[in-house]
Amino acid sequence: MCGIIGVVRLSKARLGQPLGQIIRQSLEKLEYRGYDSVGLACIVENELVIRKGKGKIKDVSVTQGFDRLNGDVGMGHTRWATHGKPNDINAHPHRDCTGRVAVVHNGIISNYSLLKQELLARGHRFMSETDTEVFAHLIEEKLAAGYGGYHAFKAALMSIAGSYSFLALITQEPDKIFFARRNSPLVLGISSDALFVASDIPAFLEYTDRVVALSDGEVGFIALDGSVVVEDLASARRVDLSGRIRKIGWTPELARKGGYPHYMIKEIHEQPRVLADTVKSLLDDGSYQRAAEVMLSSKRIFLVAAGTAHHATLAARDALLTLGGMVSYPVVSSEYALHALGVEEGDCVVAVSQSGETIDTLLALREFKERGAMVVSLTNMMDSAIARESDLQLYTKAGPEIGVAATKTFITQVASLVFLAAKLGVMNGKLREDEYTAFLKHLEEAPELVEKNINISEPSAKELARILRDRSSMYCLSRGLGVPLAKEGALKIKEVSYIHCEAYEAGESKHGPISLVARMFPVVFVASDTGTFEQLSSNLVEMKSRDAYTVGLIPAGENHTLAGFDYTFTLSSALPVINTILFAPTLQLLAYYLALSRGYDPDKPRNLAKTVTVE
Repeated sequence: MCGIIGVVRLSKARLGQPLGQIIRQSLEKLEYRGYDSVGLACIVENELVIRKGKGKIKDVSVTQGFDRLNGDVGMGHTRWATHGKPNDINAHPHRDCTGRVAVVHNGIISNYSLLKQELLARGHRFMSETDTEVFAHLIEEKLAAGYGGYHAFKAALMSIAGSYSFLALITQEPDKIFFARRNSPLVLGISSDALFVASDIPAFLEYTDRVVALSDGEVGFIALDGSVVVEDLASARRVDLSGRIRKIGWTPELARKGGYPHYMIKEIHEQPRVLADTVKSLLDDGSYQRAAEVMLSSKRIFLVAAGTAHHATLAARDALLTLGGMVSYPVVSSEYALHALGVEEGDCVVAVSQSGETIDTLLALREFKERGAMVVSLTNMMDSAIARESDLQLYTKAGPEIGVAATKTFITQVASLVFLAAKLGVMNGKLREDEYTAFLKHLEEAPELVEKNINISEPSAKELARILRDRSSMYCLSRGLGVPLAKEGALKIKEVSYIHCEAYEAGESKHGPISLVARMFPVVFVASDTGTFEQLSSNLVEMKSRDAYTVGLIPAGENHTLAGFDYTFTLSSALPVINTILFAPTLQLLAYYLALSRGYDPDKPRNLAKTVTVE
């Protein structure tokens, strides 16, 4: 996620260093978020000054002279590329045609393509490939129509769809920083020396511990006269902040994690938002249409990935079959050499990687491409090695993931791949238009259901972790569309709690694994595929007859025969193919709290790295 900081300096006596230096130091507190470029904008003698570039803060700040910029009103931004490659031009801030407006942005403007076309038709000139720049031009138009700065900012927001936290400088009102939030964090920092607005508290924690967390739909400004104005955008009602200012007591380490004790739990809780961002981007990205066309015309489809991404491709295999009516071949990246023997011209490879730098997947991509296959990649990092070497690039919108155990990247990968399968299905006639429309409705509702399931599961996961913490082994079982999630859940538990957890198709358990089951042996049943309940219930009976401790993840409101678990998570559900997304956070939470209950740091699992760049 991008880093944002805005500063209005009220006291030069106590904040005597140049404003550019204050902004630079604040941005350095947000480096943990991940970024590829950095920039700042200040109003100096009523003129807008912008300095920015691709690279790290320590380098760009020197070449662009950040620390020499002065003034009393300014903002900075670290960009993690979504729309447009990581380069100097796409770095924030972005300006309008007149040079009177500068904006920075975190989030995704889902209707930016349409807005850009309309603005181009009206004579606007665009410098960047970003979605953000459209907002600067929208403000420009409102100013030209006679609006004041703040009213122009609010009026422009009414055209924006998607998620955002915006800051803007407008020379017409040079004493203010304007801000707005929707589905993307933004907080105010308040002191007698300066006013701040930032994407996270660490940016200004050195200067003040008095904060106001802005709510979705709020808009306002901070000003040189010390005023802090917050309104509800929809109703234009002024918000009373007197009861919302709170003093925080976080250490800097905790603050960088937004108050969470670990990145893993922070990123689990970020999943509703990043899933919403991903789903919105899917509906606006023509690349998925082109990818479906390539796959539809291919002789064979290979799905290449490693680790958690491999489990996402297993879910994709099942979705391609059930929604698209097409057979595909999942390949573990490190085993690419064997499978490459069967690859030839006319085949398609879908390479999936969180970082876009996974070496096994990159080597597989190269080998398959050399043999004539078309390569479609799905990564979470624009301009990564895998993306650059692919014929067609798709992206998730999970933002930077710092925790080693992948969480939000998994559900956004599954969402993207399942959407691709459905698009392919409607193209080849496997899905009727009404079925496709119903599928999209379920997918759009998924972020809200994920949030519900996190809230439902977290206290129970804590309790269950205390019950299971002394176990040395356990199983995750499922059938049908639930099997990939069972495998991913077992991986999460192994990664961070060091409990030996294995996943099987439930029917396979009686072909060997059941020999290990004895009294209190934990067996987790992932019952996300409603079409398999009758078979799964017989497997449950088999485990209970051997005195296993059984745990069920079951959908709410279903009339089914699955009953009698020792511990049950009753979860919001949708189509079975989407339940992989909805049920995943419950297993992630169980893994996280198992790690804590056993005394381990889930952010630092032994022997593991976030991005595997060696064979």
